[in-house]
Amino acid sequence: MNPIDIKASLAVTVSTSGDEVAATGFAQRLGLEMLSDVTPTKERRFPFLMIYGQDGPSLVETGKGAPGPVNADFVSGKVDHRRKFGGGKGQLIAKAVGLKSGITPHVLDATAGLGRDAFVLASLGCQVTLLERSPIVAELLSTGLEQARLSYDVAPIISLMTMINEDSIEWLSVQNEPVADVVYLDPMFPDRDKSSLVKKEMRLFKPLVGGDLDAEALLSAALEKARYRVVVKRPRKAPAIEGVKPTLKLEGKSSRYDIYTLKSMEGLRGSSLG
Repeated sequence: MNPIDIKASLAVTVSTSGDEVAATGFAQRLGLEMLSDVTPTKERRFPFLMIYGQDGPSLVETGKGAPGPVNADFVSGKVDHRRKFGGGKGQLIAKAVGLKSGITPHVLDATAGLGRDAFVLASLGCQVTLLERSPIVAELLSTGLEQARLSYDVAPIISLMTMINEDSIEWLSVQNEPVADVVYLDPMFPDRDKSSLVKKEMRLFKPLVGGDLDAEALLSAALEKARYRVVVKRPRKAPAIEGVKPTLKLEGKSSRYDIYTLKSMEGLRGSSLG
């Protein structure tokens, strides 16, 4: 992760019906300034704000023409649409992690982000452990998960998801045994490809979180602690992570899954969650 001055880049504020206690706690943990009566489009002191509103925290870029707020929402919008109409076990991500009839792997998502891919896998029955090292992203993710637990339709899926706010390489290095059947990685590479900036999350996250400059070390750590395979999600035309070559690749329209096979997943056939 790139070292940046978060204190100079991000401030915290509370809007109507927002949780002031949660906002204050987050600001204190990261040593961030609390602001009041802020209009994001007119804010000039900080390029980003964490705004605690009625629906929890959202990350917002300030200034005119900035994209809308980013949060972790598992109940509505694109995530909910994908849950209902995404294609089930026919999705490339499901094939990449080896999900099929009789095989339901336990997946460790070591670059959880806003948890969308993890949610897809959990919605298909996988137990998923989510690792997210950025305290900013983890705040959005943990709140989204908690809110989703209140949804009758989504709560059973969320019950299969466990979030840990830790650096993945450090966490993996202290584990004595394999941590999951499959370790899933979706590193945020510090490239300049405009396609990587299409999503507004990338526009906000890259300046605050930085690129995953240690992706090669993360892949190495994942290969040591996965039971059956490691899966890396990449833009379709992007190079693979340097080092070990993938065993096989699955390509979609915009994304590609590089699969590093350690052993056959047939040993999982008929077993319960991971």
